[in-house]
Amino acid sequence: MNFRKLIFATSFFFLLGLSHLAAQEMMATVSGTVLDERGDPLPFSNVVLLETGSEDLVTAAISDDTGHFTLQTNVEKEVILSISTLGFAPYKSKPFLLKAGLKKDFAEIQLTAELSALDEVTVNAARPNVLIQADKTIVNVAGTVMAEGNTVLDVVGRSPGVFVDADGNISLNGRTGVIVLIDERQTYMSATDLANFLRAMPADNILSIEVINNPPAKYDAEGAAGVINLVLKKNNVNGTNGNVQIGSQYNGMHTPSAGATLNVKKNRWTSNASLNYNEWGRFIDLNILRRFQLENGLSVFDQTARLKLLRSNLFFSGGTDYRINDQHSVGINLQVSGQKGTEDGNSLTNISNPENTDRNFLNALNDSDSDNFRVFGNLHYIGKLDTLGTRITADLDYTQMDASSLSMLNNSYWVNENTGAGTSDRIRTGNEMVYTIYTAKADFTRPLGEGKELEAGLKGSWVNSDNQLDIFKSVEEGEFTRDPNSNHFIYKEQVLAAYTSYKAPISEKLNFQAGLRAEYAEIEGNSVTSSQVNTQEYLNLFPSMYLQHQVNDNYQIVYNINRRITRPHYRQLNPYVFYIDPLTTEEGNPQLRPQYANNFEMNHIIKSAYQVSLSFSQTENAFGQIMVQDDETRKTSIQMQNLDRTQNLSLRAILPVEFADWYSSSNMLQFNGNTFQSQLGDELLDERQFSFMARTQHNINLPKGFKVELIGIYRSPFRDGQLKINAMSWMDAGVTKTFLDDKISLTVNGTDIFRTMRFKGNIDFHRINTDVQQYNSMQSVRFTLRWKFAQGEQFKVSQRSGSTEERNRLE
Repeated sequence: MNFRKLIFATSFFFLLGLSHLAAQEMMATVSGTVLDERGDPLPFSNVVLLETGSEDLVTAAISDDTGHFTLQTNVEKEVILSISTLGFAPYKSKPFLLKAGLKKDFAEIQLTAELSALDEVTVNAARPNVLIQADKTIVNVAGTVMAEGNTVLDVVGRSPGVFVDADGNISLNGRTGVIVLIDERQTYMSATDLANFLRAMPADNILSIEVINNPPAKYDAEGAAGVINLVLKKNNVNGTNGNVQIGSQYNGMHTPSAGATLNVKKNRWTSNASLNYNEWGRFIDLNILRRFQLENGLSVFDQTARLKLLRSNLFFSGGTDYRINDQHSVGINLQVSGQKGTEDGNSLTNISNPENTDRNFLNALNDSDSDNFRVFGNLHYIGKLDTLGTRITADLDYTQMDASSLSMLNNSYWVNENTGAGTSDRIRTGNEMVYTIYTAKADFTRPLGEGKELEAGLKGSWVNSDNQLDIFKSVEEGEFTRDPNSNHFIYKEQVLAAYTSYKAPISEKLNFQAGLRAEYAEIEGNSVTSSQVNTQEYLNLFPSMYLQHQVNDNYQIVYNINRRITRPHYRQLNPYVFYIDPLTTEEGNPQLRPQYANNFEMNHIIKSAYQVSLSFSQTENAFGQIMVQDDETRKTSIQMQNLDRTQNLSLRAILPVEFADWYSSSNMLQFNGNTFQSQLGDELLDERQFSFMARTQHNINLPKGFKVELIGIYRSPFRDGQLKINAMSWMDAGVTKTFLDDKISLTVNGTDIFRTMRFKGNIDFHRINTDVQQYNSMQSVRFTLRWKFAQGEQFKVSQRSGSTEERNRLE
């Protein structure tokens, strides 16, 4: 693949998109604020402009935290404004004419509580499953079959451009280095800890998933591949509502789940609480074939393993907000999660020797227990400084996580069939980790009129991590002695950041936003055991810009450019050595440096529903999991290292199809071209790979309360550094039946129905020749029974004559 030609083609299409500036006409702007009957803001309301008569979608947006919305378009049509949100009757304005330069302010729009709608969100044409905006793609989760009974990690992996592998590692558009936010707050967890945390959180807690390929300056520069923001459900209705659910999954073992959610809103107070328990388990069947080319011939390690993993999760989330007055509000959020896990494994390795016909055998039995406790607290403030939309927000966050594990590895060795004449040893590993994180940030937003807006903000984060790794060995049931690879590691990190951004129209068809973020980082990794201290200190600038070009009524092009960073996680910088088995170790790397990515994206959006996106990314010091083997000892170590450079070229298309009012589908096709270049020891890694991924989702509403969802995914062969991974495909399905006026629902979900989500890969680089096959018992069936309840007041429309009269004049 000639990437220079592809970059030239990207630039050509960029200039071609700009050539459509011949017709010049001013953008029309429609704005307002969505409130309930008592005057409280209704955030995350769906706001759309529909063409009068046909009700075809013209443009759409979602109201912000204060209920404010702004819609911009150069379409000249007669339209109506339509607003909908959970628990309220839809609002529709009188028809009005969009024309060049129009500035229509609806002021305050009050919605009426509709108790019959409290139970669930209805997904319809005005609220599509996938909403494409200029700066992000929003996947609406609430109300879908897949949200009931599944975990957040399950539904994240079904978002456009997102891939979650069997171990829970998340990639976006074929690239690693994704940061996951919860309500725009960073989780600060390793990939393993994050996967376990998202498995503990029910998908029913999520309102929507925002996929942001190229985040603007207001977001942390962390996350070279982009950002995934999980938006939690909010309660907008005076009164009480919630749900209780129980469920069970079977994939070779039974794992139960149960949970309850309660939302209460009374006057100025809005509170919510959710408590969920679930168990997650899997069997892992693993085959590894390693070939060692020795001076006197070939030695082959043929390893077969079966592991059983079982994890129980208890997850609590709660919060309350108090509206001091119409301009100011404060609130607190709390998340507490506890996890206990066990892992039992049995591995048999058959070793051939080139010098004779003897067969050496290694049998490794692993027994491991783990505990993980995490608490997150947030105190926040939102202030509206004037009627123009000027506002300031402030957040104080505290996170503490305690994680511990204790494992015993029992190893037996023998030659040929002489099991009784063999030897044995044991490896006991204990790991204790505690980290605390403090963050403080403030953001300021100032509208400047005529579509112009200024944003600025400050943020600081302080991280302290203490990791104690104790390894002991014994031979033949003897006493344990301390292994020199034991390690005590203390990590400290301070990041101070400031940003500013400005957006404005620069012509009748062009809008732009430019921003700059500066981050100063101070990092210290102290290996107490080896008296080794590594420090890093750097100041980086991260520019970002997007340009929105409205070519015509139904077609716009959005250009995005930015620079991002991914810092090594605390555990990766720890010079630990962890024994997977006596011949395989995983090692930390205190010399690991941050990776930097320069990203460009050109996104074509047609009728606010169809998307064709072309993106290019070049990452310096890219993280790569590298396998190193010692031919003399025939031992293998795995370590995260910096690759010199990786490049990714991606073409993605999203195609929604509505076959009928009751049957719709969302389809995605993505092509990726990747290069991996690095000097690894004496050898040059210079690999290129073309791959593609296809995803289709079908939503079917049937009579008598039945809803069906089908999802099919195919991923072609692809490469990740040294590792080449074979093609894989799978299909998931779900069906929901509702009873008693939708208050009770029964959902059945099937995952990997045809048992095809199998991992196969190989490394053939330098002296390493290894094949890997793995299946993670993904095939499963899950049952979920949920009861939804609501109790509140029946309100009439509040007739505030002043605002109503002003609004009628505008209409």
